Amino acid sequence: MAARGPGRVSVLLPTYNERDNLPLVVWLLARTFSDSGIDFEIIIIDDGSPDGTQEVAQQLEKIYGSDKILLRPRARKLGLGTAYIHGMKYATGNFIVIMDADLSHHPKFIPEFIRKQKEGNFDIVSGTRYKGNGGVYGWDLKRKLISRGANFLTQVLLRPGASDLTGSFRLYRKEVLEKLMEKCVSKGYVFQMEMIVRARQLGFTVGEVPISFVDRVYGESKLGGNEIVSFLKGLLTLFATT
Repeated sequence: MAARGPGRVSVLLPTYNERDNLPLVVWLLARTFSDSGIDFEIIIIDDGSPDGTQEVAQQLEKIYGSDKILLRPRARKLGLGTAYIHGMKYATGNFIVIMDADLSHHPKFIPEFIRKQKEGNFDIVSGTRYKGNGGVYGWDLKRKLISRGANFLTQVLLRPGASDLTGSFRLYRKEVLEKLMEKCVSKGYVFQMEMIVRARQLGFTVGEVPISFVDRVYGESKLGGNEIVSFLKGLLTLFATT
């Protein structure tokens, strides 16, 4: 039986070519929630991965049960924002965790997110790599400079009141995430940043928990030159419209 706490937590896990990482991240999530006495479900939103990710997800559904693991695939890659909208339709939790499936986000921080939420009654709790004992492991200098630079630019232009804008490991109240999704227009790397900026505009409260971010274990990083260009364009659009 779940301990008194957040009620059910729904994890939205968008995947694309994550067959090697998915079993491990699901195992870590299930263990973390069970050890903490938190009721949970994991919604896997796979965008037509050609590497067999969906077959792995189907096996995980059988192992853990379809009340805990829900595979809700889409035909092709349609962007992160729409993946969350798609997954949210199936979420039954009062709180939603968004995170990456590539093992760069460790589930052990989720109970800390939940504690922080209860402590300050926050609408959003965001993992931060740039405060307290947070940090990044496994990135080369170029990646670190891009991330730090993006974050610094955002702080200067938008003054969002949060220290890590481009991170994608967060806990949301379900109704808050739904409202933010209606407002957000960005795709890709800028999307996470817009979520925090819009949250501030709408008067939602944001708490932060320091996290360690570890570069993906298996597979290719999805951040390339095009993503950096689209980030800068998105940042300038946000600056012009907020």
